[in-house]
Amino acid sequence: MANIADDLKNALSSVVSGVGDVIGATRDVAKENIVETLKAGGEVTASSLDTVGLIVSEGIKVASQTGVSATQAVTGLVSGTIEGVKEVGGDVNETAKQASKGAVTSVKEVGGDIGEAAVSAVEGAISAAENIGGDIGELSKHAVMGALHAADEIGGEAGAIVRKALLNAAALPHDIIDALLTGHKE
Repeated sequence: MANIADDLKNALSSVVSGVGDVIGATRDVAKENIVETLKAGGEVTASSLDTVGLIVSEGIKVASQTGVSATQAVTGLVSGTIEGVKEVGGDVNETAKQASKGAVTSVKEVGGDIGEAAVSAVEGAISAAENIGGDIGELSKHAVMGALHAADEIGGEAGAIVRKALLNAAALPHDIIDALLTGHKE
């Protein structure tokens, strides 16, 4: 995982100096590292999800250390991990859930806004679905579940913060979020 940290530091350094975009840089580095790591390991298994969590977590730490918006990094990291797992034949729905969970947890650890992190994680899942031709509804649902699971593990007001942020984000599929939060389907 040292490579992901180095790769992200290099990519984000160019972003900080104004030579690129955070989402694109983090997406590309995350995807590349997922593909390389999983192909080197052979079979795509449960350890793939551990790899996803580590890449997202490390990416958020690097982003916060370099002064880059952690929430922008979340969008790219989630999208990149999903796209990378798709490329090697893994479970993109579980990847969306794990990446989103890792994003919210890691943003909390670096002192960022977990509500924004949850929204960014779902946006990353939507972006990945568009890029890989996946089911936007399914990937969104799993990303929302991951964010909610992380918030519940954090405890306190975290669940309310994440739920409110997800419901108030204009760019997200509210029918999916409403159904998950209330248990009602339209």
